[in-house]
Amino acid sequence: MEESQKIVRTAIIILIIVIAAVGVYYLFLADRGRSDETPGRPAAETVGAAAPVSGEPPANGAVTIPLDRSDGLLRELAGDVSTHAVFMKWLGSGNLIRRFVAAVDAVANGLSPRPQADFFTLAAPFSVVRRNGKTFLNPASYERYNVVADVLDSVSVAGCAKLYRDFQSQIREAYRDLGYPQGDFHRVLLKAVNELLRTPIVEAPVEVEKTVAVYAYVDARLEGLSVPQKHLLRMGPENVQLIQAKLRELLPALGFAESDLAASVRLVAER
Repeated sequence: MEESQKIVRTAIIILIIVIAAVGVYYLFLADRGRSDETPGRPAAETVGAAAPVSGEPPANGAVTIPLDRSDGLLRELAGDVSTHAVFMKWLGSGNLIRRFVAAVDAVANGLSPRPQADFFTLAAPFSVVRRNGKTFLNPASYERYNVVADVLDSVSVAGCAKLYRDFQSQIREAYRDLGYPQGDFHRVLLKAVNELLRTPIVEAPVEVEKTVAVYAYVDARLEGLSVPQKHLLRMGPENVQLIQAKLRELLPALGFAESDLAASVRLVAER
């Protein structure tokens, strides 16, 4: 669980955000220098056999500009999503739609979207505290991620949804280029959102232990979470709640229904 100062958050703020550039892309941060990730990428159609969602996928969007020339237009339209200075800085990276699509695909398959967002630097390092002979995540470390929550809070759900619809052709092309010629990205996006919504909100101190190279959660339930869920959990309970609330707000704007949430997500929401 050690992190370096360079982190990447995907998915879903840039995830959401970049639907800004299209919609769910940074919602959580993945850290550089970590060894708790599964190497490589999933085989094609890992999520392809999932049940269909209730809503229809968006039709081809209004934007006809080629995928590899879409960054400029996305940045131009991003003002309808957020005017937050940090958000606009994030959009300065290239290949926004390809990054977004690859990040969503990674999250949906339980992998870190770290390679898709390597331009964010945290001023403070990861830290732990010792209490009564035990090691815990330092709650002060959660504040490092407040900027992510602040940016997400500034994002217009309607603006994200419009960009997602308008750039459907480019999104589908980017998804095909990942090796999913017949894949349904809309369904993959839902699976990524469900993955993050299943992340538990842990108010109590989170105990960790040092392994050979990294820190691991002592609680087997937390250690058994997927990599994206672990990344989101490290943002702290308040940030997790804010991010999950924004995702739930985004779902209907993207054409999903409450019934499209995984059963485990609905149970968590009802508690």
